[in-house]
Formats: sequence, structure tokens, C-alpha cells
Amino acid sequence: MAGNTITTPPELSCTPSRAARELGLKRGEFDLAVHLGRIRTVPDEGGGGRRVARTEIDRLRSAEGFPESLAESVRTVGTTDGAALMEVTSARFTRLARLGLVVPVRFYLNRYRAVVWLYLAEELRQFATDKNHTSLLNGRTPEGLRDQLREGLDLRSRNWRGRHLGFLLREADGPWERAGALSALLDPVQVAEIVKDPYERAHVNRFRPDPPAHGAPGSPSAHLAERIMTAADPDEISWLRADLAQVLDEARLHRPAPRPAAQPAAPLLPASEHSSEHSPESAAEPERSRGMLSWLRRRSA
Repeated sequence: MAGNTITTPPELSCTPSRAARELGLKRGEFDLAVHLGRIRTVPDEGGGGRRVARTEIDRLRSAEGFPESLAESVRTVGTTDGAALMEVTSARFTRLARLGLVVPVRFYLNRYRAVVWLYLAEELRQFATDKNHTSLLNGRTPEGLRDQLREGLDLRSRNWRGRHLGFLLREADGPWERAGALSALLDPVQVAEIVKDPYERAHVNRFRPDPPAHGAPGSPSAHLAERIMTAADPDEISWLRADLAQVLDEARLHRPAPRPAAQPAAPLLPASEHSSEHSPESAAEPERSRGMLSWLRRRSA
């Protein structure tokens, strides 16, 4: 199961690609199902990522309505299709999303490098059929919400980060991994202020996941994806910093960060071995001096 260190022998599990084929999912749909916790994964004993246990595949295949029900549970739609599904205008749908009332699950950048948000069709249907939301779908947007929209409120990026962090924490197998997941949503400067020790910071960075791949590293698209991945609101930054500090304390107790091995000190030689006063050469010199003095005294006598 994701999030723990129990492993499954290779013969009792399969790779994600094989599991996707057996479950009738495209690889992107499979990855989303894993992110959402619909498909549980286990660590690969050989360190090659994660695998899916045969028992998990059997569980999913035996569910009612398989494979259509599983595929439908991860179907995503954009603004236009989402609005049609909820029977509202695209403008109203966008307002609902900016207010955080419907939450994106994925995003991609189109050829103009504009962000295209994707939503779970299943969640949109549930929202539309909830009688508590009738006024939001059909009535006038409350004045307080309109004021927030006029002030530029847009919670889509923040809400996506919250969902993505949930996935990263589910996949984390220990406190250092959780620290890495939390650091992925913070600017490196913020991380350095919390993780002051350079060896601990290097260990956290080892488990820091990369942002979703969008374009070549260093490209404008990649930079935009990094901005979406990085917390921007002061209160969001504050609770991420607090969580990182708490998890870091747990990680130190669990297992200290690795450090370079201390170089063994050069052995100290006994005084008789390094003092010139007691070296064979220096010891012989007084003997020769005393012998010369005795010879001179005898001659002068």
C-alpha cells in the first residue's frame, strides 16, 4: 500500500505500464488514479520506483462496472466540457473554479503557454446534483464572492497544490520523504530558512519531487510549471513552513541525516619518539660532550 515500506515480491506485482494495460487505462489515467488513491502501489524491492500488487489488480477488476466505472472515475474535462456537464456557462464555471468551489486535478500548458485546468467529471456531477449548490449554479453570485473576484481572487493554483501535496504525502515512506514533499511546494529560500543545516538540507532535497514535466528544463513552460508548483499566498507559505519544521523534528528523531565520515586523527607519538631531546642522535651528543670534557681535564691535570 502506498505510504508504507512493506514490499511485495516481483512475481506478486507488476510494473505500472503492465497494470495500466490490465486495467484498461491509458498511462495518464493510471497515474491520475494513483494520485487520487484509487489504485494502491507498493515500493519496488529493487529500488526501481513503485509497482502494483496482483491482489490490487484483482480487487479493481472484481469491482462492479469494471472497466467502465474505473475509467469514468478518472475522466477529466476542461472548462468548456465542465460547464456543459454542470449546465452552466463557461464564465460561471470559471468563477466557481476561481472561488475554489470546484477544484482542478491536473493542468497542462497549451501551445500559447496558457494554463489549461482539468477537473474530475465525477466531482463536477456531484457538485451539480447537490441541492445546496443550486443558487451558485443558477442564481446571482453573492456580493461578497463578487467582491473577492473583483479583487483578483483565483484559488485554482493553490487548490491544485493542495491536491498534489496530498498525493506526494501518500507516496512518502518516512519523515524525510514527507519533508521532501513539503519542500517541493516552497521556494528554496524558504526551505533554507527552515532547514539550516546544509547536510540536512541536502538530504531533504534528495527527496524533493520535481514539478510536473512541462517543456524542456529551463524553458518558459518549465518555469511556469514551477511557479504553479510554488506556494504564493502568505498563509499557505506559513502553514507549509510550520509543517516542514514539525516533520523535520520527526525525521531527526527517526534517522539523522547522513554526514561525511570524520577523518581519523593522526596518532600521537610518545614523547620519546618525537622529542629531539630523547632521539638517539641527541642522546649520543651529550655522551660525546662529557667524554671530551673528561679527556681535556685529564690532559690539564
